[in-house]
Amino acid sequence: MKFGTKVIHAGIEPDPSTGAIMTPIYQTSTYVQESPGVHKGFEYARTQNPTRHALQANLAALENAKEAISFASGLAAMDNILKMLKPGDEIISTNDLYGGSYRLMVKVYEKFGLKSHFIDMSDAQNVEDHINENTKLIWIETPTNPMLQIIDVAAITQIAKAKGVTTCVDNTFASPYLQNPLDLGADMVLHSATKYIGGHSDVIHGCVMTNDQAIADELKFLQNAAGAVPAPMDCFLILRGIKTLHLRVQRSCENARKIAEYLRGHAKVSKVYYPGFEDHPGHDIAAKQMKDFGGMVSFDLHENNYEAAEKILSHTHLFSLAESLGGVESLIGHPASMTHASIPVEERLKVGLTDSLIRLSVGVEDADDLIADLKSAIG
Repeated sequence: MKFGTKVIHAGIEPDPSTGAIMTPIYQTSTYVQESPGVHKGFEYARTQNPTRHALQANLAALENAKEAISFASGLAAMDNILKMLKPGDEIISTNDLYGGSYRLMVKVYEKFGLKSHFIDMSDAQNVEDHINENTKLIWIETPTNPMLQIIDVAAITQIAKAKGVTTCVDNTFASPYLQNPLDLGADMVLHSATKYIGGHSDVIHGCVMTNDQAIADELKFLQNAAGAVPAPMDCFLILRGIKTLHLRVQRSCENARKIAEYLRGHAKVSKVYYPGFEDHPGHDIAAKQMKDFGGMVSFDLHENNYEAAEKILSHTHLFSLAESLGGVESLIGHPASMTHASIPVEERLKVGLTDSLIRLSVGVEDADDLIADLKSAIG
């Protein structure tokens, strides 16, 4: 089954009681049992829910996975992955990643004895050099947030397997339409489904997909034991959004390409970060492991200060100033003060995340209108 068919049909069956083509919202907290332990496969809604069950089957198909486990948010999904580790274990992560991921690793889990190393993953050899006997998890984010670095998933997972280290790829920026990390050797793939998978900026959701049954079983246990589960309505909304995932992401990719080219020619723009450019350091790897180059674009200004960025951020009309990404509408953001504010300034500057860096999540509007909006704001 090809991707455009999977998003509509994989894991989805008409409701057996009514024939409803859309999966119903099973808004219930518990289920009646015929006698103790005799039921229809559902006991308590934290543990199982038919709407969530259908969604998980659909999500698994999108990443060519055997199992998908849904959570209340992307960070809840990551939190449960980290709960699989124990004090003394170490994590290797990219040095350019979502601020919330950094915060969870450092501010929450360091006090429980987990140690995280944030390194440049653009060279797989650098990852191998940092692996030691305590390394239990390699956390890959590609394209990275917000500098859009590209990490060679196949190269790093090959190293990890040889060393007996588990790998997880945060695939949020690419979406399952553009990139399938499990096919490249990853043990787990995580999504903040709030973003491209949901796609309409109206629901918070996270998920993990895997082909490793032991990992799946442990995450299912944690999903129930820790309880950070999505509500039935949330699952319904994610299922609704998935049906147009391929159409939305492809349009965003097309628009992002045009906007990146426009920004690169602007006199006030010093640098554009976009893996679709042939001179991007990770372009060849992106072309190999992705179907297209994504809908995210970041750019910096010659006038390298917050005030210059703020003038642009406050004067767009079609690009809404807001956190998040991956919706049908275009968003503009300031990572240093918004999504990545929890990362120390010295760490941000090491990867080029300056006070004048601006991040765009390019939506599905008409590209000419989006370019005109940016032209008016930048001047």
